[in-house]
Amino acid sequence: MGTEQSYIVASLSLCSVYLVYVHIYRSWKLLKTNVLSDENVPSFAYLYIKYVTKAVTRRTGVLYTATTKKHQVVYTVLNCRLETSVLRRFCSAAGYGWDYPDTEYRDIPLCFPEILCRRLLLMVLVDENFRLSPAGLVRVRQSLKTLQPVDELKKGQFTLQVRVLEYRQIDAGVEVDICLSATSRTRSPVWESVLTLLSKNKLQKVGRCLSKNERQPDEPVPENVKQIELRVPRTTGLQCVWSFSDYSPYWLLSLPASLFGCRSHTAPSLWMLSVCLAEIEKHKGVGVITAPINVTAQFEEPLLVPGRVAIKFWEKTKNRSQSPAQGLSFQLQPHGSDISHMMGLISR
Repeated sequence: MGTEQSYIVASLSLCSVYLVYVHIYRSWKLLKTNVLSDENVPSFAYLYIKYVTKAVTRRTGVLYTATTKKHQVVYTVLNCRLETSVLRRFCSAAGYGWDYPDTEYRDIPLCFPEILCRRLLLMVLVDENFRLSPAGLVRVRQSLKTLQPVDELKKGQFTLQVRVLEYRQIDAGVEVDICLSATSRTRSPVWESVLTLLSKNKLQKVGRCLSKNERQPDEPVPENVKQIELRVPRTTGLQCVWSFSDYSPYWLLSLPASLFGCRSHTAPSLWMLSVCLAEIEKHKGVGVITAPINVTAQFEEPLLVPGRVAIKFWEKTKNRSQSPAQGLSFQLQPHGSDISHMMGLISR
């Protein structure tokens, strides 16, 4: 019996050493470099430990000083390959359909590369030189552009990069711009997205806290507006796909409340943008989002789930009497309400 116990203790010790090496020491060493390969990246377990540690020791809405002389926060991952299973889950959750990637003449969804960057985003947020608390960051704006069809990423290995551009102190707290980019196997830029995240001052009320100059002016309701109504159910598989899009494990804490019917959970901002682009493509054709294209979005009120939403889109012109369309405006609203969850524009 003593021999069996010794074997068990030895096995447990060996497993502990292995787990510490793989998930902690190895990940700690990998974060010391800014250029990694897709086969050697820090584990999510270690990144979550760093996330919690940094969230506990820092206050939201405060811009801290960089801890080292290396002020730039940037991470690059080489030799990336497209994960078909992740792409299928994304397409199914975002309203494209599970068979979307295999449909003829259809490009990979414009928002999908951000899902590929989810680990890189987490690495940036827990970096010692990231000057904000990683907890409670809210997406307020996003600009996205494709220089080539996103399908270029299916043709071979590609490179992903996430870097911090700048910080801005505003009345509501501190904003940070983070650039995500994907480069093809030929080293030519394919996709780029700039996220503006807000770290709110605790004295501010819950909400997007947009200043007057940030709000888009009200546009007259056009005659050619198209409206699509959608149901947002409680169990859409959102969190399994978008778990790092909101940069917080808050969804785990909201599970008990959701069991009692409370609408405490909000839809990720990336999902709202993705489902709008999916519906626009279905009704306007794939040509409206064919590269090169620019998409800008302003996120306002959070969307509680479950619920119903209305997606509106219309051609935007400088002069109604003449002038061709200058782009396509779109808006996401709760069903039967004038409140706006998100407003955006597609242009070339």
